[in-house]
Amino acid sequence: MTTTPTRVPIDPFGSDIVAESARLRALGPVVPVELPGGIPAWAPTGYDTLRTLILDPQVSKDPRKHWRLWPEVGEHPEWGWVLGWIGVVNMLSTYGADHTRLRRLVAPSFTARRTEALRGRVDAVAAELLDTMARSGADGAVVDLKEAFAQPLPMLIICELFGVPDHLRPSVAELIAAIMDTTDPSPEHADFVQRQIGTVIPAQIAYRAENPGDDLTTELIRVRDEEGDRLSAEELLFTLLLVIGAGFETTVNLIANAVVELLTHPEQLAEVRSGKLDWDQVIDEVLRVRPSIASLPLRFAVSDVTVDGVTIPAGDAILTTYGAAGSDPAHYGETAEAFDAARAADDHLSFGIGVHRCIGAPLARMEARTALSALFDRFPGLAPAFTAGDLKQVPSFIAYGWQTVPVRLDG
Repeated sequence: MTTTPTRVPIDPFGSDIVAESARLRALGPVVPVELPGGIPAWAPTGYDTLRTLILDPQVSKDPRKHWRLWPEVGEHPEWGWVLGWIGVVNMLSTYGADHTRLRRLVAPSFTARRTEALRGRVDAVAAELLDTMARSGADGAVVDLKEAFAQPLPMLIICELFGVPDHLRPSVAELIAAIMDTTDPSPEHADFVQRQIGTVIPAQIAYRAENPGDDLTTELIRVRDEEGDRLSAEELLFTLLLVIGAGFETTVNLIANAVVELLTHPEQLAEVRSGKLDWDQVIDEVLRVRPSIASLPLRFAVSDVTVDGVTIPAGDAILTTYGAAGSDPAHYGETAEAFDAARAADDHLSFGIGVHRCIGAPLARMEARTALSALFDRFPGLAPAFTAGDLKQVPSFIAYGWQTVPVRLDG
């Protein structure tokens, strides 16, 4: 007789992801958990365990093929929030040949050469935003660095890359924020997200169909129209949702989280300024200890999967726990929870690993490196207008970042 495991509820607000990860780790290497709305899943609690599961070919990202509870989703309106993550057909939720096909369509737009070609534009956008910040922060006024700099920079770059017109950008930002918000499992919130997906992204597709340009949306529309066997209309919609959303939201948190860590560790900022530490070390350490995505729904066991003595039954869901992996003392030592750029830990899993490694990682790194260097060069006296513990986490167990980052530009 199979017994139902006692499941630990995941905090939908993500109030203290490091502490929650430690509590789960104390319960074992893979812990049965309950996601918002009562969705059952398994949470790996350590680096090696998560890495093993990500690389296991018997772990899928396709709920239609491999989630035992997929046929029941319609009976649970309180599960609707997760459809923005798994109820889509794109690189994030496909398996095997389907995933390979969709990834190959997008990969050319994120090559190292194309990323490098964007560097000049990133420099220019950063300079423009810093000029505006300088005016807003004159005479010691407090500026929200996230709103003024960390958010608009990647938003502008990804929208230019995909040809999103100015009039649609606020709606795109609102949609991605709604998907990231995991605090409201109500059917009303889920319905709002689905309506927005069905309105905002089709509007982007329609605009670019009528106004083609040198952008990825135009190119994907061409593939849909000329090679429908490679990209269906549904796949086009959900691919754009994924790459536009992931292309700015995660970089927003990367930049803002890095600023917070450096301002609250001034000795490390001094070492960056002196050249003892470089920006790549800072970025890797931020990605390790405060990854932009703390937990990503969902993967699924294709067959019974046993890891570290725990068997995850076929058809069960698995949470991808980047936050827990990054703060695992078994892998990173007793100081795993501390920000220390000198540790040079570049083996973090925050961009994923294997076939699902983030396709936009080079762009995110380049944007963060450019943004941070420009910010601290322009404002050498940049100082926090907050004290430790004041900042509020965004309302999500998925995203890992702050709602606001108040600063003063000249101490």
